[in-house]
Parts: sequence; C-alpha cells; structure tokens
Amino acid sequence: MFTGIIEEIGVIKGKRSKGNGFEIIVGGNKVFDDLKVGDSIAVNGVCLTVEKIEGENFYVSISLQTKRETNLGEIKIGEYVNLERALKIGDRIGGHFITGHIDFKTPLKYFYKQSHSGVMGFSIPQPFQKYVVNRGSIGVDGISLTVAEIKGSEVKIFVIPYTLENTNLRYRKSGDILNIEVDITAKQIEKILQERRTYEEDIQHN
Repeated sequence: MFTGIIEEIGVIKGKRSKGNGFEIIVGGNKVFDDLKVGDSIAVNGVCLTVEKIEGENFYVSISLQTKRETNLGEIKIGEYVNLERALKIGDRIGGHFITGHIDFKTPLKYFYKQSHSGVMGFSIPQPFQKYVVNRGSIGVDGISLTVAEIKGSEVKIFVIPYTLENTNLRYRKSGDILNIEVDITAKQIEKILQERRTYEEDIQHN
C-alpha cells in the first residue's frame, strides 16, 4: 500500500529481457535509506518487488501483464519515473491509499505549464468513469492528485508547483502515456452495495 506522495524522481539505468517480460534497473537516492531486497516499491505507481540492490540502483522485473497494461511496458533507458516505498504502519498519510495496481493507461491529452504550476487533462474509459468524481482522489503515475473538473469522459487536474517540481510531471508532455489508478474506496463501496442488493434480492425470492 502506498500514499501517492512521491519520495523522489528516479531514472531508468538499464533494461534487459527476462522470460516473457524484462528487467529494469532504476537509479535513485532517497529511497535507499532503508530499502531491502524483497521490499515493495511503486515505480510510476506500479507495485514492484526489489530483487537486487547495487549501490544506488535497484532491479525489478516487469511481468508480461505489467508490460501490457502499464506505461512501464514501453519504458526507455534515461526516462524519469516516480518512486515511493511502501507505507509503514504509523506513517502519516498525506495523499490517499494507492494499491499499486494500475486500472488502465491513457494518453495525456494536454498539459499547460504556467510558471511553476500546470493544468493537465486525460480521458477515463467508460467502465472506470463511475469511480471518478469532482474533488475526488486519483492516482496518476503513482501521484495522489485531486480531480478539479469532469466533462464527459475527460478529467482536468490542476498541478501545484511542489508536485510539478518533485515528480516526473515536470518532464511530461501531450501524448505521453499515464498510469491511472482510481480510488479504491469507491470500488469497495460499490462492492458493498452490490452484495447488499444481492442479499436483499435473495430474501425477496425466498
């Protein structure tokens, strides 16, 4: 589990084939304070397992599913990625709960950078639109952001100066592919309501 508060911007140092997927080498700095082999770490919002550490580089495997369903599938050496270590019990939660399981990827439709802030927009596929609400939380490349406006399938988000400076959004441009994770709380509420309806229907038929 993660919070969507990015700890640092990492960089892809290497990439090589491995089984049906591949392995990437990620360079960083701050995350190595207590990082260990076997730890979970979010890379662009994708929950991955640290398999090897060499200096200030860590190695993670990208499975066939992750390759197909996230923007890590097309990641290139030299690209910048958002890094966040897993949440510890007792840590402050500055963003919102993020699982690290990406719901879908989508192209960045526009990103207007004005001074030190910005405005970005992207589309939400129909099956996930019900989980996105005005002023609600959404995970974008692992960043906890707030939905400012919804028009049809399009979501608009305002990016504050701190977020623009401290995440890989500073390098993003229109057409780039984003990893999106909708708020898990909305999914949980939906499941509870569905189970309640099923229970009530069963009672009525018995």
